Amino acid sequence: MGLALDVQSISKRYGKVEALRDVSFSVQPGELFGLIGPDGAGKTTTFRILTTLILADSGTASIGDMDVVKDYRQIRKIVGYMPGRFSLYQDLTVEENLNFFATLFKTTIKENYDLVKDIYSQIEPFKNRRAGALSGGMKQKLALSCALIHKPDILFLDEPTTGVDPVSRKEFWEMLNRLKQEGITIIVSTPIMSEASLCDRIAFINHGEIQGIDTPQRILKRFSDILCPTGLSREELHTSDAPVIVVDKLCKMFGSFTAVDHISFEVNKGEIFGFLGANGAGKTTAMRMLCGLSLPTSGKASVGGFDISTQSEDIKKNIGYMSQRFSLYEDLKVWENIRLFGGIYGMKDDEIAHKTDELLKRLGLEGEKNTLVKSLPLGWKQRLAFSVAIFHNPKIVFLDEPTGGVDPLARKQFWELIYQTADEGMTVFVTTHYMDEAEYCNRISIMVDGKIEALDTPDRLKQEYHAANMDDVFQQLARKAVRKDD
Repeated sequence: MGLALDVQSISKRYGKVEALRDVSFSVQPGELFGLIGPDGAGKTTTFRILTTLILADSGTASIGDMDVVKDYRQIRKIVGYMPGRFSLYQDLTVEENLNFFATLFKTTIKENYDLVKDIYSQIEPFKNRRAGALSGGMKQKLALSCALIHKPDILFLDEPTTGVDPVSRKEFWEMLNRLKQEGITIIVSTPIMSEASLCDRIAFINHGEIQGIDTPQRILKRFSDILCPTGLSREELHTSDAPVIVVDKLCKMFGSFTAVDHISFEVNKGEIFGFLGANGAGKTTAMRMLCGLSLPTSGKASVGGFDISTQSEDIKKNIGYMSQRFSLYEDLKVWENIRLFGGIYGMKDDEIAHKTDELLKRLGLEGEKNTLVKSLPLGWKQRLAFSVAIFHNPKIVFLDEPTGGVDPLARKQFWELIYQTADEGMTVFVTTHYMDEAEYCNRISIMVDGKIEALDTPDRLKQEYHAANMDDVFQQLARKAVRKDD
């Protein structure tokens, strides 16, 4: 039997940037093959060449016995592709999206339903809901169903679980194993090393070059400084100051649906407070209320001493906020973004100019001052977005999944910035789907079906649930969830 995929010395440039340099690797039929590496390493460019979306400058690649350039029409019929950014039509319903992709390949949902049944049956109860209204986990399942509906021979998945909670990620990889048993060859990129370890083999790519191809265990050990950096630790916080966030029986309903169900907790000054939960648990709804963006149905809360129901404008002036979708303007230069947000926060021009120089130096971005934000690597964008969110020295900063899709080393560097900020007395309220990051928090709450099911330090939670790590704790609690989507 021949190779499912054979790549020989492909190279690709974008202007002065050499995205790929003499990349070569092969994949066996039925193999689950991982492509891993830091942000900007060349993973997405490789995927786009192999799925016939762009041309390499040199080198060759074939799928089966078909050349990706000469035989691109035939190849498109036998590959499935799930890009890093969802390939769904947000204004179409679940069923309309799947029908559309089936029609593109001149097939029907009925004809290949058995192939997607295990995945699609979980979202079928919401078949009349618009894709844009689905949670992250549900979107991923729909996108995978759409990529599979024409029964491809080979499946390309570019960071398919970014923004998805640990329980949904585990389910997703169980689905991939079932697809592998169906004989489908799978090539997947991921920034999550626990996922990389589930592949048969992985190729480590960095600076556009393949550095090594081997079993996950050997590659992760060989390049551990980049792929598995040592963790961070912070002492348990003890403070006599009054709490800066106080939440008392806070509730939010949408019609008859209770998104946030009478939650109560406090957050102390200088604390790193982790706010965890599966997709659909109610985290984002709760955070929107605390940021003064949504009014509660009942209950009360104060943020920085201001009431969320009556003083929302005061709250907005005294907090920083970084969303999972960057709050930066991609078509502005680095320094222009900083100046813009400084002005929005009401800072004076001379203060903005002085603090901009300090910020660029601290981030090591002096040389990128005039670079458009869209040209920065993802990890740099993350650190810049965080720094902009705290540029006006707020009392509290809210971070909504700030490191989604970022490689392990860049995530560690981001958390070093968070530690510096907390050590200076700022309170950090953070949501994350990475359980190694949960270990970095002073305390953690875990939401299930709109309620807080657990709240304590990481060490005490692990003791209480007899767990080796926070992923074990999360899995135990989140699997109790009744609702699968909100």
